[in-house]
Amino acid sequence: MKEINASEFESEVVKGGNVVLDFYSTECPPCEALFPKLESLDPLFKGEVKFIKIFRQGNRELADQLGVKSSPTLLFYQDGEEVTSRLSGGIKRSEIVRNLKSVIGKEKVNEIIAKQKPIVTEVDVAILGAGPGGLTAGLYLCQAKINTVLVDIALPGGNVSTTHVVSNYPGFIDPQPGYMLSHNMSEQTKRCGTTYKVAVDVTHVDLQKKEIMIDGQETIRAKRIIIATGTSPNRIGIPGELEYKGQGISYCATCDAKYFVDREVVVIGGGNSAIEEADFISKFASKITIVHQFDQLQANKTAQEKAFANPKISFLLSHEPRAFRKAGDKMEVEVEDLKTKEKKTLTSDGIFVFIGQKPNLEMFGNQLELDQWGYIKTDEDKRTNIDGVFAVGDVTSKKYRQITTAIADGTIAAIAITREIG
Repeated sequence: MKEINASEFESEVVKGGNVVLDFYSTECPPCEALFPKLESLDPLFKGEVKFIKIFRQGNRELADQLGVKSSPTLLFYQDGEEVTSRLSGGIKRSEIVRNLKSVIGKEKVNEIIAKQKPIVTEVDVAILGAGPGGLTAGLYLCQAKINTVLVDIALPGGNVSTTHVVSNYPGFIDPQPGYMLSHNMSEQTKRCGTTYKVAVDVTHVDLQKKEIMIDGQETIRAKRIIIATGTSPNRIGIPGELEYKGQGISYCATCDAKYFVDREVVVIGGGNSAIEEADFISKFASKITIVHQFDQLQANKTAQEKAFANPKISFLLSHEPRAFRKAGDKMEVEVEDLKTKEKKTLTSDGIFVFIGQKPNLEMFGNQLELDQWGYIKTDEDKRTNIDGVFAVGDVTSKKYRQITTAIADGTIAAIAITREIG
């Protein structure tokens, strides 16, 4: 894969025919995750598309001229003209292939992809999920010299990476930004020697055979599997929620609060996450209305006291949302008073939903034994009902779900596996 600088942009890109241009940076985990995907596609599309990279930090003027604001960013060119949408952040191989169809045509891309040779990778342990539990397991296993690969459909960090601040992590006197804490965990595990395959599509998982297929091309065969897939935000399940997700409705304060400077927002929920995230949002928004179904908040007392003392935050208790609507550039939520059954409409600039989490288990079908709430049952060594398959972190059946409990789970599973195959 060729690297250029700004002086070669005209000859290599503008006059280069069909080109995929990667603006990358150093000390950039998403860039590191992307590079192997581009390296595998480069020879596959040889003669049809050129894959070129350019160092963004060393070519800032060109990056600014092209409106490239983050790394990595992929631009797609056809005869000097940029075509299709740009890709940035945790870019998946499937997204690149999809965009290539706009460059050389769907039929040609399908024909080329059909010719790719399957890859089989043999490892001792495959970890599915790169949150605190998975990262800790990877760290302990690599320190035990056990060949380990860590697989995730997103970038490493899990939910911690989108938590604005962590104030109760042992060893840190001052609260730590969630993204920085997860970044340090990830770097520690990576430097130890664990192989990362992140921002990938998990095509198929066979827990009995200990096989994981990623990106429809590579099959990972392991002696042991650790499931650390974590949880995702619960949806309310009312009209308008899916339609306006990402277009007025958000489930991540760290991601989106910055877009609501001096604006009004509605927060749905009354537990720890809702109240703590509302406090973070108040650093940007001018007014926050918290809508909660019970007549008392469910968050811890410290978070409650802080929220009650915040002049930007007001509360609408014993109410539930019934529908989301768009009104011009505003968002509306219809809420019902659970005591009087009266309905009314709240208008704001955006809506944040924090009503708990659900386990990420879709890729496993009905292979695992679950508890009544849908979480994986494990024994004291974190073994599941399937021989050689372990589960750690928030995806498991447990009383408390915290960063520290996920780390403890990862430690236990890794030590158990080390004693079995080390």
